[in-house]
Amino acid sequence: MNKTIKKSKGQLLPILKKLCFKKKRVILASGKISNYYFDARIGSLSSQASYLIATIILEMIKKDRINAIGGLTLGADPIIGAAVALSFKNKNPLNGFIVRKAEKKHGMKKLIEGPALKKSTRVVIIDDVVTTGSSTIQAIEAVKKIGCKIIRVIAVIDRLEGAKENIKKYNCDLEHIFTLKDFAI
Repeated sequence: MNKTIKKSKGQLLPILKKLCFKKKRVILASGKISNYYFDARIGSLSSQASYLIATIILEMIKKDRINAIGGLTLGADPIIGAAVALSFKNKNPLNGFIVRKAEKKHGMKKLIEGPALKKSTRVVIIDDVVTTGSSTIQAIEAVKKIGCKIIRVIAVIDRLEGAKENIKKYNCDLEHIFTLKDFAI
């Protein structure tokens, strides 16, 4: 792990623990019942955590010749915005894209928003929190349908409940910034 990633992770973890981790019984997007919840959007929509998340992701992908970064709305949206803006500042600009949960029924009837992705576009799929990976898989399927080349799949937090294995079925390897274990649960 390089110095930038290590330093940024060291700054980010306490912020996420404070802002995003809740001990509360909830039903997750996967339908599973959990006694804790990561509301990662609170972190990804706060200035410092957003900056740190984008910094880590851009550092992870800096040698991959990526063209675009995106994922399924809503968890990926703030991360996409931060990463795209920071990529421009870092003089390595990326386009962003947002995969809708369903194709828009009016206007241009798009499933994927943002500058047009083309066959062979090199992309990174991102998500805030993964449990089974179903949201991430929706994004993977949408960009594969176009013919994009998925270079990386990155989650801010992996709950370690099957996402890695499920995403592997799509010939993609899930990477993470943190796992459940980092939160000492």
